[in-house]
Amino acid sequence: MTKKPSGECPVTDADVIIVGAGPTGLMLASELRLAGVRPLVLERQPQLRETPKANGLGGQILQLLRYRGLLDRFEAACTAPSHPAPRYPFGGVHVDFSPLPEPPLRGLTLPQPHLERLLDEHARELGADVRRGHEMVEVSQDDATVTADVRGPDGPYQLTARYLVGCDGGRSKVRDRAGIPFPGTTYPEVNRLGQVTVPDSVTRLDDGDLDVPGLGRMRAGAFTRTDRGVFGLGWLTPEILMVSTTEDESAEDESTAVDDDAPMTLTELQDSIRRVLGAHFPLGEPRRLSRYRFQARQAERYRDGRILLAGDAAHQFPSTGVGLNAGMLDSVNLAWKLAADIHGWAPDGLLDTYHHERHLAGARTMLHTQAQVALRRGDDPAADALREVFLELFADEQPLRRIGALISGADIRYPMPGSHHHPLAGAFAPDLTLHTDQGTTSVAELTHTARPILLDLADRPDLREIAQGWRHRVDVHTAKTDDRPADALLIRPDAHIAWAATLDEPAGRTLRAALSCWFGAPLETTGHVNDRPS
Repeated sequence: MTKKPSGECPVTDADVIIVGAGPTGLMLASELRLAGVRPLVLERQPQLRETPKANGLGGQILQLLRYRGLLDRFEAACTAPSHPAPRYPFGGVHVDFSPLPEPPLRGLTLPQPHLERLLDEHARELGADVRRGHEMVEVSQDDATVTADVRGPDGPYQLTARYLVGCDGGRSKVRDRAGIPFPGTTYPEVNRLGQVTVPDSVTRLDDGDLDVPGLGRMRAGAFTRTDRGVFGLGWLTPEILMVSTTEDESAEDESTAVDDDAPMTLTELQDSIRRVLGAHFPLGEPRRLSRYRFQARQAERYRDGRILLAGDAAHQFPSTGVGLNAGMLDSVNLAWKLAADIHGWAPDGLLDTYHHERHLAGARTMLHTQAQVALRRGDDPAADALREVFLELFADEQPLRRIGALISGADIRYPMPGSHHHPLAGAFAPDLTLHTDQGTTSVAELTHTARPILLDLADRPDLREIAQGWRHRVDVHTAKTDDRPADALLIRPDAHIAWAATLDEPAGRTLRAALSCWFGAPLETTGHVNDRPS
């Protein structure tokens, strides 16, 4: 990446250039539009993708989508009903959440092409400029702007913006051009996945298991481990079977050699199953075939001046089912902070908290996905004992809840400045039922607009009076709720709690400090009435 000499800030083509129109980039574009910012999305591929890289969406992002009023729309597009995940694959075993009255994980069966189409529609409805078939080839920055060299259908051109965000995947050109190190490990495993119909020779039993010629009864929703690898089997829908294999690529065994650039075929998947199981497993018509390797990598920094990273460009995890959740949550955390800087009211250091908070969240996801590597890759008696002990631990409720929160990302507590914080500070805001003079509402409904909120739950005029200085940025609501967790909650646009008042305790000084820390100077100082452009 080259650095331009600093100078007078020119008029820009956009506030933020987003490179990559996957779920992370499109979610970022939507959140920026909610905050009154002009995003421009560049996507190398000319059309929406048709081949799914992921089968669905799960984790804490589903709660956030509900807080934005989008979850019903997404559920309506699902290929199967939304449901709690009673059993979750974890490092070659299954964690059984069915003993819990409310399983901590939910999932949407929403193939990635459907997800991207929904996010694309939402971003465009909000006014985002999404340009497909336009590839960023180079980027430079100075103290005021970023310039992207773009190759489009009509030839090369340049764009300028206040910021540029790389949402362009694990092989991120943005990260490469910015010179941001991406340390980590690439594992020797080759993973193959197929979604197939069930051939007539295979019988589905009443409990969902399969009777397979030559193999007998095969348990659905289970993994079979042999000395050649791991075979997984489960139902995606009542008609579609999902089969997978995991093998180590060996230089001594040409049969395991892989050309990563060649598309996977049904024959390749069947050959892999035969190597792992030592027998033929009949497969029907393929609906999706894919091959991938696992990496454990995290960018050293998510920001370099006016260039930032989100999603797979910032982190890659050695497990399926977590990347979309982490990437889209990156976007929600980043958008309002970029908007604050662009609108001119961001407190010192606000944008740097994006790296601090989301790098922490990425490290938590890396923790449990690398633990899955240890469970998955071990093939000796000690590894078998580890898996058995692991499953015994999760016969109890508390460990089950803890691992569920870790997988979903619900356990994240962002570090808050200062000391003596309320236990809720830094956590995702609970969806309280709220009773107001206008009727019943909820925290989820109040957060549809992605505005900061001071929620007064104890009729505290002293706190509402302090918040008047930030009324141009922070919405104030008074309500009652059963078993109130605090006298008041200050909720950021990403639905995390910036501050909470202990029951019946003076809190004016700490509220004023929290408002200044996250939302800048009060109205009396800035004189601004509206920080958002129309």
